[in-house]
Amino acid sequence: MNDNASTVPVIAIDGPTASGKGTVAHGVAEALGWQVLDSGALYRLTALAATRRGVDETDEAALGQVALGLDVLFSSGRIYLDGDDVCEAIRQEAIGNLASRVAALPAVRAALLARQRAFRQPPGLVADGRDMGSVVFPDAALKVFLVADVEARAERRCKQLIEKGISANLADLLRDMRERDARDANRQVAPLAPAEGAVELDSSRLSARQTIQAILDLWKARAR
Repeated sequence: MNDNASTVPVIAIDGPTASGKGTVAHGVAEALGWQVLDSGALYRLTALAATRRGVDETDEAALGQVALGLDVLFSSGRIYLDGDDVCEAIRQEAIGNLASRVAALPAVRAALLARQRAFRQPPGLVADGRDMGSVVFPDAALKVFLVADVEARAERRCKQLIEKGISANLADLLRDMRERDARDANRQVAPLAPAEGAVELDSSRLSARQTIQAILDLWKARAR
């Protein structure tokens, strides 16, 4: 990270899967007119690219190379991998589960670190993920750890999938989320946990709009 980039303010929003980080991060970024980083998309893209290329999920070195060489374009709210629009493909549950396993590998995390930090551009950045405040942007001006009951998160994800015309089973989603939470929290590299100085915000009973406003209020209080 160069000196100029380090002066660009960052709001880091971390939390478990389906806690609403992505929706909230985009809403906060839109309100402030800032850049946004969906770090989870990069791990999902790595998982999708590895699947397409037949790379074994146990081959850490090969997966690191896949992550390092991702041909990705973020444009007008769409995500392209090797020139293909993959917005729907990377949101498949199978890809999400593989992304969680791939994200535990040090070689993959190291390969994506510089790419994530490159999103830090004026006038500011809202970054969401698992280790935005602890590893990627430890100097973030505001760190938020967004949580929600696992049951509430599973219900949200189930509703999202059904609205997209994708069949979903609440019991299966609940089991997968519990497994993913445990994997994210117990991995050796950048485990999921609140960063030092992070504000914990429980969104279980908050709407997306209310959660966005809560973070904007925190930012206004910090920026005074």
